[in-house]
Amino acid sequence: MTFADPTTTAAPSAAAVPANPVRVRDIRLDFFRGLAMFIILFAHTPGNFLTSWIPARWGFSDATEIFVFCSGMASAIAFGSTFQRAGFALGTARVGYRIWQVYWAHVGLFFATTALLAFVTDLEITTRNYWGQLNLWMLFVEGEHWQNPDMLFRFMTLQWVPNLFDILPMYMVILAMMPIVIFLARVHLGLVAAFCGILWILGQRKFMEAAGLPYLNFTAEPWVGNDDWQRRWFLNPFGWQLVFFTGFAFMRGWLPKPPVNKVLIGIAAFIVLANIPFSNIGIRELGFDWARDWRADNRQWISKSDFGLLRYVQFLALAYLAWVLAGDKGHRLRVSTTSALARAWEKVLTVILKVGQQSLAVFVVSIFVARFNGFAMDVLGRDTGTVLAVNAFGCGMLVLTAYLAGWFKSVPWKPKASR
Repeated sequence: MTFADPTTTAAPSAAAVPANPVRVRDIRLDFFRGLAMFIILFAHTPGNFLTSWIPARWGFSDATEIFVFCSGMASAIAFGSTFQRAGFALGTARVGYRIWQVYWAHVGLFFATTALLAFVTDLEITTRNYWGQLNLWMLFVEGEHWQNPDMLFRFMTLQWVPNLFDILPMYMVILAMMPIVIFLARVHLGLVAAFCGILWILGQRKFMEAAGLPYLNFTAEPWVGNDDWQRRWFLNPFGWQLVFFTGFAFMRGWLPKPPVNKVLIGIAAFIVLANIPFSNIGIRELGFDWARDWRADNRQWISKSDFGLLRYVQFLALAYLAWVLAGDKGHRLRVSTTSALARAWEKVLTVILKVGQQSLAVFVVSIFVARFNGFAMDVLGRDTGTVLAVNAFGCGMLVLTAYLAGWFKSVPWKPKASR
């Protein structure tokens, strides 16, 4: 078994191959994608004290890395085989179809969330302007730098990428790079490494400005002009493609499975633990003033927008530890006992896996529900019981979405083939 192929076991000798070999599904990908969906819900809920316990508070990386890395791995499974089986043209067509799906998910998410925020703002139950919190003034107020009739066209053409609605445009651009990466891999894997490395360097704003070279990213508000302070896409796809194609490369077998040994485990654990003083929790709660100064002086190395290098290093260390702890094909995540606790965990695991299997639909709903949950907390209060109850409601909505999406994908109305 290799890390690049999580769906099948290693082939035994020819004499030992049974007539119907059992294929063991690797559950790690679905498990960690499912966890990322819940973390993203918590992280995007305004005023949610659970955000004190998400990965971003304890290190440089956060759930975005989990989502993008796992998306790269899932794309290797979903699209890599298509390129092999159906050829380059049809493989590219399938990628284009996925981009089309993600685009309309992005559009639907924006309009649904905007409608929700406009509605709850007009209720005047609170004094908050919820669409103003997301800087959506361009839709509701005339300004010096924009004209309202143009805004929807700019949004539909990705010239305007509002706050919060940035991860799906980033994902679309990275998907569009996939045929290029597949083509380069057919020539030489070194070209893939060079391509991803060069794009990442060009997407580092501080480095490019220091070298006097153009910074590679898209404008998020094109009406501002070409000033240095012009807002760009918050998640720069030319930086974030590095973690996506790292996951892609592992799953395609371009990168070997890392060995499991005490030395690597020790190094990874040291990196993860050493991050804590530099994290938000470490600085805020433990008083590491020197770490605060270091972060201020080295922002580019930990930049979320451009995917700073130290985020990459910390995430790989954390991912390695999680991969080791989960065990081969995630066997440590499963339980073999029949105790009540084991049965309860098996049910929780089943739910997490289902959420991970329907990540696009769940992600879209999570952003919408997160904004509603923030409004609900403004109305109901933020005592511990209320916050936990509102978060539980949000988690329930994600689970419901996952099962509904899975049910629709099963096309239950289609007649089953007769045997």
